[in-house]
Amino acid sequence: MTRTSASAADLSAAGMPLSRRRLLAGLATGMAAGGAAALDAGGQAARAADPPPRSKIIGFTKPFQSAGPTETADIVAQIGWDGVEFPVRPKGQVDPEKVEEDLPRYVETLAKAGREITVLCTAIKAPDPLAEKVLRTAARLGIRRYRLGFWLYAPDRPIPEQIAEIRAVTRDLAALNAELGICGAHQNHSGSNYFGAPIWDIYEAVRDCDRDHMGICFDIGHATIEGGLSWPIEARLMRPSYTAVFLKDFLWKKGDKGWKTEWCPLGDGMVDRRFFTTLAASGYTGPISQHHEYELGPQREMIAAMKKDREVLAEWLAG
Repeated sequence: MTRTSASAADLSAAGMPLSRRRLLAGLATGMAAGGAAALDAGGQAARAADPPPRSKIIGFTKPFQSAGPTETADIVAQIGWDGVEFPVRPKGQVDPEKVEEDLPRYVETLAKAGREITVLCTAIKAPDPLAEKVLRTAARLGIRRYRLGFWLYAPDRPIPEQIAEIRAVTRDLAALNAELGICGAHQNHSGSNYFGAPIWDIYEAVRDCDRDHMGICFDIGHATIEGGLSWPIEARLMRPSYTAVFLKDFLWKKGDKGWKTEWCPLGDGMVDRRFFTTLAASGYTGPISQHHEYELGPQREMIAAMKKDREVLAEWLAG
């Protein structure tokens, strides 16, 4: 190991005369090295004492999207979410046309309660003027994630042709996102004609995009409906592109018209908690958003149900 300076003891042992200047220089070097080591050890101790990064647990406000800023912040605080997934889309909590006026009020009110808007839910499907207004407003307010609108496959056109079109739009949006310093994402849905239901089509759309600017909001509920036993493959395929993780639970029910899905409280359905064991082991620290599609009842009952789901999620994340 190369040494750039000698201590006083080294100089004496080498038979070199020790002037006052060289003695002081040697002592200063030793003290500086010791001090640096102490500072480094202290810094390591401080870093070791820091809590490890964790995912923010947030919730989709769609079930109470008629609430104004103050009521929204109050509900979120009662549930215990770190933030929200917030709908800025037609018939959403904020109309895209009014985003510049209305969105800041929600951001400011939530911030006063120690909460944030973590993900925007949008209907954006192209970098048009309205989309730019929404995204520039979000970026200015410090919101760094949004999910796109959804596409339905046309039954009379080849599937690869449609995927190519969506991939091109995805790249255009990724370029806008890079300019603004934000990240967009497709959400996988379930259904016979949804783009994203098979997961592989979203992979095709985003695989060449910078992951800082385009990815997937991976919905394990929809992935389990569509993937059945193969959800670990889809989860593993898309994990490098996770912008957020969405969570809801369901059961298959047989009725007069055959089998159908029925949404239910977390833990009562078919979503496998092992997804969250592997998610935690993967080092993922992005947001996890709770979705609630089952009947929630009046506000007090809704809050109680959402809190219970949050507790189940926390238990699953703990392993």
